[in-house]
Amino acid sequence: MFTNTNSGSERRRILLVDDHPFMRMGLAQFINSQPDLEVCAEASDPREAMQLVEKLSPDLVLSDLNLPGKGGMELIKDLRALHPEIPILVVSMHDEPQYAPRVLRAGARGYVMKSEPVTRLADSIRDVLKGKVVVSERMSSLILEIFAGKTPGENAMPEARLSDRELEVLTLVGSAHSTRNIAGRLNISMKTVEAHRANIKQKLGITSSQELVRYAICWVEESGHAAEKLSHSA
Repeated sequence: MFTNTNSGSERRRILLVDDHPFMRMGLAQFINSQPDLEVCAEASDPREAMQLVEKLSPDLVLSDLNLPGKGGMELIKDLRALHPEIPILVVSMHDEPQYAPRVLRAGARGYVMKSEPVTRLADSIRDVLKGKVVVSERMSSLILEIFAGKTPGENAMPEARLSDRELEVLTLVGSAHSTRNIAGRLNISMKTVEAHRANIKQKLGITSSQELVRYAICWVEESGHAAEKLSHSA
């Protein structure tokens, strides 16, 4: 945990949530270089993030999705329920078309991929602080259709049928995590992980655990999760 005790009153205070120390360091350095923004604290998991929100009341929470424990999606839902006045901006490696609609439904105000230029991140933080919703141009029309109640077309990705937790489990399976490791990372039982795996197979029309692993690995690689896979395959 890092807490900045030298906050300036003119700068908007950002709580940074990411379980990778090097990623947090790089983001913090960039944000602190902005004349109107600063990182007031850093957290590595949802539990720590919620404690810091209670203590510091930041102006904005900037969070990754792939977090240990409850996970980033559940953190968004908890923050939305308990602190609706604090906006959340997600910055993630995960493929935007697959995750941005889920993130917005959970209560976040924007989604930026880590592959975007850092100037895009700074602009997105400022836009969210102004009350705007931030996504890429290519996502705007899709999200408008989703929130208008239109169902995905026949060519929509099969993974859209999965719940937020099931999608998280699929990603971890494809990142070479065992059932035991997934249970420990998500703070759930192995039996619950197996139930999620069974639901995923049923929804995707997969008949065996081996086929599920192959499917998950291909999906992770094709969806641009390669960096996440490497960083979490300990």
